Amino acid sequence: MGKVLSFGELLLRICPDEGGQWLRENSLPFYVGGAEANVATALALWGIPSSYLTALPDNFLAEQLVGYLKGKQVQTDSIVYQGDRVGLYYLPKGKDLKNTGVIYDRAGSAYADLTPGTIDWEKAFEGVSWFHFSAICPAINQAVADVCEEALRVAAQKNITISLDLNYRAKLWKYGKEPVEIMPALAQYCNLIMGNIWAANKMLGILLDEDMIAELDRESLQQHAQQTSEAILQKFPKCSTVANTFRFDYQQGIRYFTTLYTAGSLHTSHEYQVEKILDKVGSGDCFMAGLIYGFHHQLSPAETVEFATAAAFRKLFIPSDATTSTVAEINDTVTSYAN
Repeated sequence: MGKVLSFGELLLRICPDEGGQWLRENSLPFYVGGAEANVATALALWGIPSSYLTALPDNFLAEQLVGYLKGKQVQTDSIVYQGDRVGLYYLPKGKDLKNTGVIYDRAGSAYADLTPGTIDWEKAFEGVSWFHFSAICPAINQAVADVCEEALRVAAQKNITISLDLNYRAKLWKYGKEPVEIMPALAQYCNLIMGNIWAANKMLGILLDEDMIAELDRESLQQHAQQTSEAILQKFPKCSTVANTFRFDYQQGIRYFTTLYTAGSLHTSHEYQVEKILDKVGSGDCFMAGLIYGFHHQLSPAETVEFATAAAFRKLFIPSDATTSTVAEINDTVTSYAN
């Protein structure tokens, strides 16, 4: 296989504590983030040739951020330099991006100002065998959605495998279009679609049977995952693989498992349960990277879903956007929880 190219906005996550201690200490923690960047750095850490394409301003901050990526063995040759600013978002430490408390400051960023024709996709796809993006990209504005479709057309012509993460960010879809008006046109190009049954309903118009899953029991969720997966494959014939994640937060802790549907069969991971975690951000990105890792190494579907799930679970205990777990550590987690 060639390299994996991930496309999305490089962000800085700023983490004010909820009590306002950052004001008294004059100290504001931050992390380098962005869903696709998290995938790119995970793959590079796991030894897969990984490239990342974003847009950044041509200034010293961008230079340092690119240096950070290079230090993680991510190829950055395709990055576009334009505009004046890097996108930001604010999220109290330990909170989830789906939490309504997230504050985005991304308007007018170098990436948000991308337009069709800006990126030379023929050049960007040289040596690439897998292209990954998420639904966060087209959520920004219509122009970026058009850039995504531009990329997908070229990737499809080159028979590059395409993966899509159905990340739903309600606070980003603010330009007059609902996700279901945009995402199906992009999903038609994709070979692997990852998300969950709720995102598939919201973004792709796939039926959600709330009565079936009213108790949120494992058996019913697996059954719905299979129905959703089969419906996606029927609606989008290029898609051959669908992954669903299930993470539930309770007072007593976190419950997490996933499914992978491919070649007519549903594979379900081990279910992880834990009382306390450190950081919810980036877990789904880690799962996506784990799927790509499994397919890259031609693991069986069962091995792939277990590796990806263990990688995502371990990320819940790492206080940053990106994972630091090695392949050996992830495999140890698979082994220890399987016994």
